[in-house]
Amino acid sequence: MHHDDTYDTFDDKREGGPVDGNGDFEVNLRDRLTLDAATVRPSSAPLPEILRQGRAEQRRRRMTVAGAALAVLALVPATAIALGSGEPSSRVSAAGGTTPPTTAPQTPPPPTGPAAPATPGQLADGIDLQAAAAGLEQCLAMDAEHAAMAGAPARQDLGKAADYRILLAQRSTGNDNSPGAGRFIVAVKDTPLPIRLICNVKSDKASNLNTSVGKDDAPGDRAVVPDMNGGKLYLQRLSTEGPWKLPYRWGSIGTVDSRVSRVTVTYGDVTAEAALDHGWFAATGTLEQRVTQAPRIKGYDAEGKQIYDSDTDKFYDKPIP
Repeated sequence: MHHDDTYDTFDDKREGGPVDGNGDFEVNLRDRLTLDAATVRPSSAPLPEILRQGRAEQRRRRMTVAGAALAVLALVPATAIALGSGEPSSRVSAAGGTTPPTTAPQTPPPPTGPAAPATPGQLADGIDLQAAAAGLEQCLAMDAEHAAMAGAPARQDLGKAADYRILLAQRSTGNDNSPGAGRFIVAVKDTPLPIRLICNVKSDKASNLNTSVGKDDAPGDRAVVPDMNGGKLYLQRLSTEGPWKLPYRWGSIGTVDSRVSRVTVTYGDVTAEAALDHGWFAATGTLEQRVTQAPRIKGYDAEGKQIYDSDTDKFYDKPIP
């Protein structure tokens, strides 16, 4: 500590009286040094103020760290954040705007095929609805191809497969004119015009397409009307073409009116219960013996009374040609 070289003089009032000159100087010097030491001694530290300042510094540091974390998140692309949410997110463009959420492209629904028949038995010989629909598609494609040929006469557009309902599907047995096994596809539609088609498919190729367009104008008040071209389903060949290959899968179709609740079809010595399907009947079975007569068809009302018998129908061809 630096002190001035000039000191003030004062009388010594302490008990014991004055001392010699040198003693007075030393006493005055010690007193002055004691007073100076008390003057420069630091005061007690303000502890509450120090604690307040420390807490404020901690809060400031936490806010700084949180702000830095938010700044880092702001730099992460929005699409990266969306990975954990499973929801589409908006993308931030370079210009600062946002673009609409990105969504997966909508896949158009697959085209529908024909409706299924009323009963499983109308799909025979392991032919499922998918196979029957594929056969119907081939038959319609064949008809469209023939209609587009140069010089072909104008005819009714048969429409799309989705317009139809499968009435019957069964295997077919070839003959000398059409060798090889295949399958018969019978389908019907109601609008805009009623159409019934019978088609044969062999080796994924359609042939022998037969169609009936419009309502059947069959004469007579008949509750059951056998299809006039149904012989395609139960005739393996004409009687003049030699013996049939047995066993033989056969089918029988036709229309019924509201009076009919049940139809049976007897071919050879087997009687099959026909399915009733939206105003149609369809029956199928297996022939084990040679026949000379077409299938016999009977119809019954809701009380079980027979109201139709093909044996008494003068419009139904009974002998096998």
